[in-house]
Amino acid sequence: MTMEEIIDFVESLEGALAVRPGPGDGSPEISWGDTFFFYAPDGVMPQATQPFATIVTKNQPGDERSRLDRPDTFRVNMAAGKEAFIDRTGHAPREPATDDDPGVTDAVIAHPVYGSVGWLAVVNPGPRTGEAVRELLRDAHHLARARHERRTGPTTSGR
Repeated sequence: MTMEEIIDFVESLEGALAVRPGPGDGSPEISWGDTFFFYAPDGVMPQATQPFATIVTKNQPGDERSRLDRPDTFRVNMAAGKEAFIDRTGHAPREPATDDDPGVTDAVIAHPVYGSVGWLAVVNPGPRTGEAVRELLRDAHHLARARHERRTGPTTSGR
């Protein structure tokens, strides 16, 4: 899967908003080139909400082991929730992770920094993980929508 395929897929989910920071928009330079996905049925980036998924294109402070500085390398990160996290990793988010290599490609792993709060990650999703990534993105979107509706009430459109 390419980054554009992932972005197109997420943007097809009802109420999903892709935010792509870049020069001149006031965002920090470290976020340029990355993509942040929010549940925003009004099309406006929520101010007090974390994204339900992200695509990062470079090493972040404290996360150099993912080796995202390799050519043509990116990582998709998903707020999978406890059940999906346990399904994919075999342990609860707060339990110590195995010695997963955070730079391994085309494998679903606990996020190297945010795994303890139920985030999963895939570096360069490919044939082994493409369907899992789509499923996890749908699940993360569903969880974000449910959180939004608990705060604001149900949205008027269906799904």
